[in-house]
Amino acid sequence: MAIDGYLAAVICIEDPLREEACDVVEELRKSGFTNIVMMTGDSKHTAGAIAEKVGVDSFYAETLPEDKAGFILREKAKGNTVVMIGDGINDSPALSSADVGIAISSGAAIAREIADITISADDLHSIVTIRKLSAEMMKRIHANYRTILAVNGGLIALGVTGIVPPALAATIHNASTIGIGLMSTKKLLEDIH
Repeated sequence: MAIDGYLAAVICIEDPLREEACDVVEELRKSGFTNIVMMTGDSKHTAGAIAEKVGVDSFYAETLPEDKAGFILREKAKGNTVVMIGDGINDSPALSSADVGIAISSGAAIAREIADITISADDLHSIVTIRKLSAEMMKRIHANYRTILAVNGGLIALGVTGIVPPALAATIHNASTIGIGLMSTKKLLEDIH
């Protein structure tokens, strides 16, 4: 602001860095993410300062919506699985291009609509929790699959050889299915942020 041609004041507006951002990036890295990239429409100077504080692997500044989506498509073409986290209208093409799109609940309605998952804006640790939940869910699915194959394979073998009568095999099969189903209702994570 100037008064009579002289500088009188400077108004600075800054989006503050979220307190948990650095921790979340580090936790994502520990959970298996190998290339954490920040893409923003902000200037290179601003983006560089934020990227350095947060600890991302690389950053892209002054990006347009089609630049973000193009980056994701190129990464997917290389065989990489891409998770995109965004909250704005400009993030929507990238959210729809990603293997998994995660929107922030306080963001634009179109971003929430397009995304596969919407998280609360209150705490970015939800992203890490989602990662842990998905990993534990896949472990449970694979364990259940192996158990079902073993039980059913054993029952078939016992039935074919005549050791177990068909009615007993059917009862054991149904009981094992119920048992596996009940065991699957246990919590995946005990400690959720």
